[in-house]
Amino acid sequence: MTSPEELSPIVPLLLRWFDGSQRILPWRDSPTPYRVWVSEIMLQQTRVSAAIPYFHRFLQALPTVEALACAPDDRLNKLWEGLGYYSRVRNMKKAAQVIVEQYGGVFPSTPEELRRLPGIGEYTAGSVASIAFGRQVPCVDGNVLRVFARLLDSPLDIASPAVKKQFTALAAALVPAGRPGDFNQSLMELGAIVCLPNGEPLCGQCPLQGLCRGYQAGTAASLPVKAPKKPRMIEERTVLLCRSPQGVLLTRRPASGILAGLWEYPCLSGQASPEEATLWLREQGLFPLSLKSAGRAKHIFTHREWHMTGYLAEVAGGPAPQGFIWATPEQLLERYAIPGAYKYYSALLKQPPLE
Repeated sequence: MTSPEELSPIVPLLLRWFDGSQRILPWRDSPTPYRVWVSEIMLQQTRVSAAIPYFHRFLQALPTVEALACAPDDRLNKLWEGLGYYSRVRNMKKAAQVIVEQYGGVFPSTPEELRRLPGIGEYTAGSVASIAFGRQVPCVDGNVLRVFARLLDSPLDIASPAVKKQFTALAAALVPAGRPGDFNQSLMELGAIVCLPNGEPLCGQCPLQGLCRGYQAGTAASLPVKAPKKPRMIEERTVLLCRSPQGVLLTRRPASGILAGLWEYPCLSGQASPEEATLWLREQGLFPLSLKSAGRAKHIFTHREWHMTGYLAEVAGGPAPQGFIWATPEQLLERYAIPGAYKYYSALLKQPPLE
């Protein structure tokens, strides 16, 4: 393993590059602990370009940790709608409540205290502590692991906890006392816009090109090494888009498990036929005036895929079946969060009713 002394020349090179090349991002304008935390949670599993409008909307609606702590769950889910991984925002609310109740609304500043908060792991704790509080600690994400793997021409699997621990220790020894947050951001920024994933890195634009062993060996594009992922579980589902004069039929998902507590359209297990879909509607006391195919769609989660068959049913009005509600277009827009897994079908509902 390379020693920190051997890599120490990267520190001034990265900081100089970061000063001149960093992206203008809203959370960098005023890196308060709350703003840094919200941005880092949003950026987990989400591209920067996609997160920016959500960040603005979230901060406008919930500008303080106190506002987040007392926000209704449906309001939170609606603000998060489309970002996915909703457990993130649920944990944010839990963490905000701890900060309000145990710390008087003041963010804890040490990584150790931050890691005790729900939903905050080693990376996020290091990010908030170094960027918002100037603590001399590392924050190592996938971008940083990729940069080190190429910089060191490492054949080690970066998904291995042991390898991540080695790279984190190396990063920790390099974090400068004067600018810890900037150094951590420079490493992440390099991985995000130059040392790119899933393809050819932009080595000609890299401030570390002269020190990069992967570049010198011609192996940078093939790194980092990752163990093959296990195949995802395939789940067939039938989505029923039921529309009446009273609105669109919705039901709430269970309080635990995937997409916990969110609203969704009625779904049947498997790939139901039109006859089976019609029978289910009638069993709920809903009588379809028309039933047409809404097509096929697919959504990929981390460990499973939903392969969906959809039907669009115009039904007569009446009380919603037990366990369901009718949601008006205005309520769908402002109140009820529909998971992005149903994005294709949600778009169909914006079309006028079938004749």
